[in-house]
Amino acid sequence: MQTLINFFYRNPKSRLKHFRRFGGYINYRKMMAARKQMEKRSVGLPPVISAPDGLPVYFLTGQNYLYQTLYCIRSLTLVAGTNFRFILVDDGSFDDALINRIKKQLPGADLITKNIIAQNLDKIIPIERYPYLHQKRAVYTHIKKLTDIHTIPGNAWKLVLDSDMLFWHKPDQIMAWLSQPIKPIHMVDCGEAYYYSKKLMEELTGKPIKLLVNVGAIGLNSDTVDWDKLELWARELEQQEGTSYYLEQALSAMLIGNDVANVLPADSYIVNPDKITVNESQGILHHYVDLSKEVYYKTAWKKLI
Repeated sequence: MQTLINFFYRNPKSRLKHFRRFGGYINYRKMMAARKQMEKRSVGLPPVISAPDGLPVYFLTGQNYLYQTLYCIRSLTLVAGTNFRFILVDDGSFDDALINRIKKQLPGADLITKNIIAQNLDKIIPIERYPYLHQKRAVYTHIKKLTDIHTIPGNAWKLVLDSDMLFWHKPDQIMAWLSQPIKPIHMVDCGEAYYYSKKLMEELTGKPIKLLVNVGAIGLNSDTVDWDKLELWARELEQQEGTSYYLEQALSAMLIGNDVANVLPADSYIVNPDKITVNESQGILHHYVDLSKEVYYKTAWKKLI
């Protein structure tokens, strides 16, 4: 009975509400058509060389997001005026065709495939000791920004960028951090998006939690990640207050806690930009979340090509 209720009532009602947020079904379909055009045109983006001695930047990406990753990387290289080393981490969907495309459009990029990831996980967070984190990896891709990236050997400090972002001006703060990271770096969210209560998060960490941490661009020290605590925190958050799309963002905020961090100014590194902000290329970096997906798909990427 519950399945029938969800199929005939709750799911359609949820979809209708989603369409309305984007101006109705017709406008939503136009937005999705623009997204497909963006994806199609990404094949023609010119190659961006990944330099072995460049500033290292990590992306969790795959079949559904590579095109966005390529636009983000191109926008960064157009404004930065320096070399970067791009490390692309398999979200579980890499295949030979995708790998060949990456090699063509991002020559020299480091590819961290699922086989490499499996070896790293087994060394750092074996399933016998961290069953909950492994369980979450199987059903919740976003947590791989923590588990799969911060178990990669090499650089202790790692800057992870979301793919659904575009750079419009030189990101001096990010580049300075990459050159000499000494404390975490993160963006500022446009609204509270942890899902979990601040009270519970602070009870688990034993210290104050900063508000409005956004993980579109976030740099953490892999050597200081306490995997035992992450295992506990993830389990307790979900057991006490349920599952959430924002779990990874909440866990990242808990890792930072009240430590001194390099906070990217919200008026320059903009989460959920409006149409005017995009059309006038205001700010340095745009993170296209929520309603700004529309201007991202319809307008923003076209300004790059």
